[in-house]
Amino acid sequence: MTPKTQPRVHFSFRSPFSWLAITVLRRRVPDLDDRVTFVPFWNPDAVTEAALQERGAELHYAQMSKAKHLYILHDTKRQAARVGVPMRWPIDDDPWWELPHLAWLRARRAGRARQFYEAACAARWERGEDICTVEAVERIAREAGLDPGPAARATDDPLIRAEAVDCLEQAYHDDIFGIPYFRIGRHRFWGLDRVDDFVAELEHPTPVRRPAPAGAARRIGAYDTDTAGGCG
Repeated sequence: MTPKTQPRVHFSFRSPFSWLAITVLRRRVPDLDDRVTFVPFWNPDAVTEAALQERGAELHYAQMSKAKHLYILHDTKRQAARVGVPMRWPIDDDPWWELPHLAWLRARRAGRARQFYEAACAARWERGEDICTVEAVERIAREAGLDPGPAARATDDPLIRAEAVDCLEQAYHDDIFGIPYFRIGRHRFWGLDRVDDFVAELEHPTPVRRPAPAGAARRIGAYDTDTAGGCG
């Protein structure tokens, strides 16, 4: 897992808001790739999920309702127009999300993570392609300047599989419940509408507070004893 002090951007090829947020981030912070660690997030297949459970981790993410999905369809179009990028909604046919995300991990090892990411997002969000096929990943890899074979076979590589589990375990420990999600120090920001807050913290970090005296938390008690809300 990445060091706790390293700013992290949790992204997913599945999420249109992740794509839009990183598009805005790279406009605002030209050297973003040198300043943060990108951590992929996706719905794991049975193999990855079993390995994740062996580590005592799971996903905090819950599948959305049909009503929320329909809202996102409309809202994404609005947000894409606001950002000024073309968008074509893809139709996924039983997607296997391991395929593009583990191929991205392979691309990162080859020093072509950004190129693969941009090619994958262009295919998915600008052309509306299903990127969860071997043919699509091979095409994306070629566009990124990579050998398409190893990229498309990344799911068969035990080391890449282990790295993938590391990423989802990182998401578990970072309390990731939605994408995009940003971590910097003790600060957490979720969603496209929190990009400005993340950039502000990245450019002007909040001074680190001194830890509370030993025993203070026990005397004061927990600051949140309420039940979880229902507005998310």
